[in-house]
Amino acid sequence: MCLPCFTPSPVAHHLVPGPPDTPAQQLRCGWTVGGWLLSLVRGLLPCLPPGASTAEGPTMLLAGPLAVSLLLPSLTLLVSHLSNSQDVPSEPSSEQQLCALSEHPTVAFEDLQPWVSNFTYPGARDFSQLALDPSRNQLIVGARNYLFRLSLANVSLLQATEWASSEDTRRSCQSKGKTEEECQNYVRVLIVTGRKVFMCGTNAFSPVCTSRQVGNISRTIEKINGVARCPYDPRHNSTAVISSQGELYAATVIDFSGRDPAIYRSLGSGPPLRTAQYNSKWLNEPNFVAAYDIGLFAYFFLRENAVEHDCGRTVYSRVARVCKNDVGGRFLLEDTWTTFMKARLNCSRPGEVPFYYNELQSAFHLPEQDLIYGVFTTNVNSIAASAVCAFNLSAISQAFNGPFRYQENPRAAWLPITNPIPNFQCGTLPETGPNENLTERSLQDAQRLFLMSEAVQPVTPEPCVTQDSVRFSHLVVDLVQAKDTLYHVLYIGTESGTILKALSTASRSVRGCYLEELHVLPPGRREPLRSLRILHSARALFVGLSDGVLRVPLERCAAYRSQGACLGARDPYCGWDGKQQRCSTLEDSSNMSLWTQNITACPVRNVTRDGGFGPWSPWQPCEHLDGDNSGSCLCRVRSCDSPRPRCGGLDCLGPAIHIANCSRNGAWTPWSAWALCSTSCGIGFQVRQRSCSNPAPRHGGRICVGKSREERFCNENTPCPVPIFWASWGSWSKCSSNCGGGVQSRRRACENGNSCLGCGVEFKTCNPEGCPEVRRNTPWTPWLPVNVTQGGARQEQRFRFTCRAPLADPHGLQFGRRRTETRTCPANGSGACDTDALVEDLLRSGSTSPHTMSGGWAAWGPWSSCSRDCELGFRVRKRTCTNPEPRNGGLPCVGDAAEYQDCNPQACPVRGAWSCWTSWSPCSASCGGGHYQRTRSCTSPAPSPGEDICLGLHTEEALCATQACPEGWSPWSEWSTCTEDGAQSRSRHCEELLPGPSACAGNSSQSRPCPYSEIPVILPASSMEDATDCAGKRNQPYLMLRSSQPSSTPLQSLDSFHILLQTAKLCWGPHCFEMVCRVVWAVPSMPPS
Repeated sequence: MCLPCFTPSPVAHHLVPGPPDTPAQQLRCGWTVGGWLLSLVRGLLPCLPPGASTAEGPTMLLAGPLAVSLLLPSLTLLVSHLSNSQDVPSEPSSEQQLCALSEHPTVAFEDLQPWVSNFTYPGARDFSQLALDPSRNQLIVGARNYLFRLSLANVSLLQATEWASSEDTRRSCQSKGKTEEECQNYVRVLIVTGRKVFMCGTNAFSPVCTSRQVGNISRTIEKINGVARCPYDPRHNSTAVISSQGELYAATVIDFSGRDPAIYRSLGSGPPLRTAQYNSKWLNEPNFVAAYDIGLFAYFFLRENAVEHDCGRTVYSRVARVCKNDVGGRFLLEDTWTTFMKARLNCSRPGEVPFYYNELQSAFHLPEQDLIYGVFTTNVNSIAASAVCAFNLSAISQAFNGPFRYQENPRAAWLPITNPIPNFQCGTLPETGPNENLTERSLQDAQRLFLMSEAVQPVTPEPCVTQDSVRFSHLVVDLVQAKDTLYHVLYIGTESGTILKALSTASRSVRGCYLEELHVLPPGRREPLRSLRILHSARALFVGLSDGVLRVPLERCAAYRSQGACLGARDPYCGWDGKQQRCSTLEDSSNMSLWTQNITACPVRNVTRDGGFGPWSPWQPCEHLDGDNSGSCLCRVRSCDSPRPRCGGLDCLGPAIHIANCSRNGAWTPWSAWALCSTSCGIGFQVRQRSCSNPAPRHGGRICVGKSREERFCNENTPCPVPIFWASWGSWSKCSSNCGGGVQSRRRACENGNSCLGCGVEFKTCNPEGCPEVRRNTPWTPWLPVNVTQGGARQEQRFRFTCRAPLADPHGLQFGRRRTETRTCPANGSGACDTDALVEDLLRSGSTSPHTMSGGWAAWGPWSSCSRDCELGFRVRKRTCTNPEPRNGGLPCVGDAAEYQDCNPQACPVRGAWSCWTSWSPCSASCGGGHYQRTRSCTSPAPSPGEDICLGLHTEEALCATQACPEGWSPWSEWSTCTEDGAQSRSRHCEELLPGPSACAGNSSQSRPCPYSEIPVILPASSMEDATDCAGKRNQPYLMLRSSQPSSTPLQSLDSFHILLQTAKLCWGPHCFEMVCRVVWAVPSMPPS
């Protein structure tokens, strides 16, 4: 009888005799109340010991709603579950309503895995930048501190390289209050352009950019400053695009604190330009989303605080554009865009009160259709809702051709104003001189007119896709040619980490249909996607996650095994091939006329769900009876609620109760047969054994009593024969060789016969050390003539051979290397040359030496590359003495084998640096709050063309005169322009009708000298006669200019500056003439700071 930790009251129990062939007794427990087992199961839950194990012992599993017998070696347990006659509560009406719902299909993580390729890398995080390179079949990936090249086919690793910040840079970052997580190198710009890949990283709040070889990202071609091209903070949104002319258009924040957003151009042939600094009407806390190079313009998509919204704070989505041929302004808007315009993007549900999706999250350009798709969400503090809207480029152009919206002053309303150039196409002025290459927009208009009055309207009044309670984050679009229609298939990333596959079409029946929802993350894991890219040619989707990259196919037609499933998916990629009887793409169909689709309605998910068991409950003790003995077991249960069966689904299959670890007493097995005798002759012994395993004691049961092994003697009457064996080995013989390796042997004899197994002789090597070296020479040969001149002089040689080797026997040596001696014999016979008969015969026969040949230079080789890129290097070229080579005593080549030449004498490029700050200006107001001002310029030194600009503020301001103004006065007017006397004035008036004695105290006007100093500028003397000194400048006319820069500049250098001057004094000798004029003084281009 099974007794849990609580004791129910069974109605009857009794012993049933077991069958005759089993020694055990069976115990059957029955209860007439069918619900008792439910009480038992519920009662088991609170009594279980934690960590109970089922590693040993038999187990019992009770399954299903039927009665099942549980058999142990000596125990049969029958448990009756609820009978079918019991009342079961009916399903609630909400269950019926749920079964009637129409939901879009979903693809679970487990079902998607066979189709997905995955890439991870130890230590790498934040795979946020993906750049496709189809021509080289590779995907460039930028992660935190790492760069990767992956295969487009299966995202397998081609190359990995680390790109981390230096230790000093990280320490500097953390010293500024940033965390260790922030002080890493996060890649935020990654663009493949030609044979290079351009990338920028935050570099621990010290941005840096590099150009690398697209086929070998470990090789850096160029490294440049990343400021104004990449954000400092990895959390700041930014975007960038490189135009066909190689210019980088970046939209980001360009200071450490993130308070200076800008759209900035650099790297190309045009001058660096940016949006106006610290002007919230141009950019107001923007979040940049995307950038595209389209035609004459560079387009930027962003969201920002709406400056034109008067009531409260709200966010609008924008499209901004600039002309790619913009060169900035002259006097006004210097180093600043003159063609910057922006317009609002409207994505809303129409109605009497439209519902707006104000915040742009992602954009995608379809160049084949001239369409821009955008993902929009509600404001972060509002209810969660998302939509996808599509915009024609013609609608964007229409908004930019319409009127502007302009605010006269901060207290005025934003009002429409006519567009002076309604169809502006980046035209330039035809004139030459200072205004050459300027766009035809007026600089005054460009400074104040940039916000368009009308919003860009979407292609359709209704959004393409809407979804409540969900926030979209990413979007890519594919064009799919179905059997009869071209479909736009949208792949939408959500903040929970899923990808929605939706249709965008003109048909109302399927517009905004969700084809399926892909779960690319494991169950229980929710996080936003880092990036989403699409490769149309390979029909693949690349997903960047926090810890890796996924490759997901756009179509999985083979997953639909039946015609109903294939057509019911409503997937534009897939159709049923009637000939091959399979689901395939249009390209893979055998006959287009037999390939069918049915995209007439949205697909519906089958909500039928089979039941699944939940986790097992903890183990708890329960008791059993086995004949006269009793013991304990462990029991556990589980429920069919993970999930419960729904909408006609199957019940759970398998056991619902598990019984294990029942205690049991041990018993001996029968004795085994006697083993073979331990000897074949002579006295030996035999063994037999038994084990305590019939059954084995388990979980506290008694062990067996007695011996487990018995032994006995054997072969007492079988004597052994006389043994035949080997005698001991004899001594080793003498070595066969004294050196170089020999052989020794020894022998043994077979005693009591000649049938011993094995060998009677054994060998081993000896004296392995090398033999001493032996040398031998031959006698010299007679002298032989080898080079005889016509005059009778000659050279003679004789030879002998030498050989050496390590040998034990010197007589075994063979001759080897030849040795030669040479002597010279003059023609007059004065040398000690004894001519033998052989030499005389050779001389008489007229034998002469070979012809003598002097060497000659070969042609010069090519010049090498210059040793330096600037400030004078050198290059070298070489030649060889091989045309011909000197032979038979000929002379060598005369001259140098290498030649050097100077190269690259031009000066190295100069990076710009700030000059010192000027003195603070006078306070702009005497009361009520004014400000001081000081400036500096990028001239110490000025940057070379194309080099890094000065970054930072060129103007600083400080508050002054903050005390309250006397009562009654209006605010001071602005200072007037300078008069001919070099003075400025301003005024105020008393606003009190009847001022009292304390009101309107003080003057109603003020004057001051113009804030300029005189600069003597030397004029060339030309044909003028000499004169006396004037202001220290002898014999030269000079011009006294009023300027904010106190320095002396010769007049011939006026072409290098431009400042507006108003008063001038011309002097020649002691005579001076004062003039009122406007002098243009050209200033070097200042970079934005």
